[in-house]
Amino acid sequence: MNGVQEFKLTGTAVPMNPSAMLDEICEHFVEHSDVRRNGRAVQLTSETGTADIRIEDDRLLIALTGPSEEALQLSRNNIAEHLFYFAGDDPFELTWSDPSRIKVVPNIHEATVVSAEDVTPHMRRVKFACADVAPFVGGDMHVRLLVPPKGRTPVWPGLREDGRVDWPQGEDELLVRVYTIRAVDPERRELWVDFLQHRAPSVPTPGADFARDALPGDRVAFLGPGGGDLPVASSILLAGDESALPAIARIAAEVTPGTRMQAIIEVKNAAEEQPLPTAGELAVTWLHRDGYPSGSSGKLVAAIRDAITAIDEETFVWVACEKEDVRTVRRLLKQRGHDRKRMYVAWYWERDGGGKD
Repeated sequence: MNGVQEFKLTGTAVPMNPSAMLDEICEHFVEHSDVRRNGRAVQLTSETGTADIRIEDDRLLIALTGPSEEALQLSRNNIAEHLFYFAGDDPFELTWSDPSRIKVVPNIHEATVVSAEDVTPHMRRVKFACADVAPFVGGDMHVRLLVPPKGRTPVWPGLREDGRVDWPQGEDELLVRVYTIRAVDPERRELWVDFLQHRAPSVPTPGADFARDALPGDRVAFLGPGGGDLPVASSILLAGDESALPAIARIAAEVTPGTRMQAIIEVKNAAEEQPLPTAGELAVTWLHRDGYPSGSSGKLVAAIRDAITAIDEETFVWVACEKEDVRTVRRLLKQRGHDRKRMYVAWYWERDGGGKD
């Protein structure tokens, strides 16, 4: 016995198609956990513990193990949120062996706006003051930003019996969007988030609108961090469009001295290029959509394909862009036989999903 206490919880999910849902779990969580599949069962391992999920009698049986009660509830919440998302509009049930002992979301951090400024014509940076920035130093880069309605005292979320976040409704409904922490300033206790400013007549952009209208003193909260680890390798290939630029910039800024990096970044035009300070060695290729021939497409994927062909097996491949482009890149890496532990390939938006907000 190792003397380390483990916290355990079991659950049962009843989806319309358990096999399809297990496939979804494996495809999605591969970017956030160590995924090991054995036929009709899968094990997910992350910092919050392990999740063993198997198909039995047209159900998914779930067994969670965590190093603490807080970690266990974070794992429950993560699994629950994703399963309901995968189910979509299909009938779906999820029950747990024990109710949550934590009624408030454990990884919520209140913050206030300090300032806002334009980095480029289409990228706006908002700086937030936060009492405890330690959880955001190193490690995961992604957070959920929670913005309360203007003029109302914030009502922050709790946890539901099924493990999902219990979001306030009605006049207290929050704006919730996923973003990358662009930078952390421990001395000033500040978190920086860059917001892509893109406008389309028929597409809502509430996150971009918030950043454009943000004023000092505005109250928000962050859920997380979770997902999007900073890669650690002597050689890194970075690629993505402007939705990935904040993450690419942070990775470049935080690598150890001497790290060799190649970056391929697609933006609208030269005005959207940003300085990418680093202690490593960085070679950047900027692709400008405004300069593409009329009717052309796939320029970013083609450039990534060429770069993957040229790298060695020790290079870490970090790619984030549109969903179908990401699937193409994953197929390329699978055909190459690239080590799964040396890649992060995630979609940040869908071409049919209404943009990048």
